[in-house]
This record gives sequence, structure tokens and C-alpha cells, in this order.
Amino acid sequence: MLEVYRSGEYYEGGEAGYGSYRLQEAALRATFRRVVRNLVARGFAGGDLLEIGSGFGFFLDEARTAFRSVCGTEMSEGAAATARGLGFPVVTGGLDALGPGTKFDCVFSGHVIEHIYEPATFMRELCARLRPGGTLVLGTPDASSAWRRLLGSRWPSYKIPEHVVFYDRATLGRLLRQAGLVDIRAFPYAHAFPSALIAERAGLGWLLQRAERLRERPVWLPATTVAVSGRRPLEVGDGG
Repeated sequence: MLEVYRSGEYYEGGEAGYGSYRLQEAALRATFRRVVRNLVARGFAGGDLLEIGSGFGFFLDEARTAFRSVCGTEMSEGAAATARGLGFPVVTGGLDALGPGTKFDCVFSGHVIEHIYEPATFMRELCARLRPGGTLVLGTPDASSAWRRLLGSRWPSYKIPEHVVFYDRATLGRLLRQAGLVDIRAFPYAHAFPSALIAERAGLGWLLQRAERLRERPVWLPATTVAVSGRRPLEVGDGG
């Protein structure tokens, strides 16, 4: 799977990932705008932001005015180059590709943790990148959702071997708590999808064949993503 991510096939036309990440831009940006509004509303914005798995830079673009600085990591050099073309410092690789000792006030990781084979180790590495008092926001497909129960084995997030661990709010919160974070709270993460993708999954793609302008229109599906936030404790001498 690492080779798939690095090759860029994950974003465009590969067997795993997105049929076309670019064609989902409108829905992804709509999703990210709401995420950013919620980051601002909860007082998590204003400082330095790191995004894990930046793709083409859509989230960073929506977040740029809410933070002092934004940057990201991305496994695909092609995707990272696209994000850099928008003006964002996105490094190719994982956390180890960042400068040693570089820390942030907010780390955002949306729909990444379900890909991670060693989540406890990954979480420790994420938390090490937070400044004392900094916030981590983690979002992932909700394995306890009505969608998963209704669709059973047809649940779209059962993407093997792409997704290897599944979470609900309790297990996601436990992951943050075991990594040493405090103030673990639910974080609202509404998710929009392109009309064409929903119609295709429902076997109704023919409905949009004569309405091309509607294919990329975002449609909000409730309770598809679960997200939590946690704060790195202040250290002795930091006022906490």
C-alpha cells in the first residue's frame, strides 16, 4: 500500500483510493470548509497547523486564513507537488520528513488513521509534534454508524487492504487518551460527497448522465465520519 500511495495511483484511477480526487474537489472543499469553521469555533485555530496526508492541498487552502501558518505531509510526490503549486510547504513522506523538533499548535489528520498499521506508534509520533497545550483532531470513517449497520459488508469504508483498522468514537478517544492527550472531546465532522459518486454506489448513475452539471455537486451524508480532539497537557512551567 505504501507503494500505491507513493506512486500517486491512490488519487487517480488506481485499484485503491479515489477514482479521481480532482473530480471530488468541490465536495472535499465543502467538507474542509466546515471542518475549519469548527476548528475556529472551538479555539483550535490561530497558530501553526500541520495536516497529515495533504493530498492536493485542498484542506490547507481552506485553512490558510484561519492559522498563522499551514503545512503538511503527503506520501505521493505528485500530490505533494500539486499542493506546493498552491503555495503550501508540503513535504513528501511521513512525519520523519519534517524538520527535527518542528512542533505545531494544531495537528489535523482526516481519514488517515484507518490506513495505519501501528496506530499507537503513529499517535505517539503525532503527539510529539504538538506544542504543550496544542490540539490534535483525528477523523475517520465511523464503524458504529447507521450506514455501517445498514450496509453491512457493502459499507464503502470496508476497503481492504487500504483500510486496516476501524474505529468508533469510544475507540478513537481511547487511542488519543493512551497517547497521553487530555480533554478528549467529540469533534463535529460533516462530510460531503459528489452526487455522481453517491449515484454510482446506489446503482443510479444513469440519473446523472443527462445532468452533467450536477455530477460534482456536493451532497451531505450525516454520520459518515467520527472525529475527536485532544490536547497535549501543559508542562511544568507552562502555567498549567
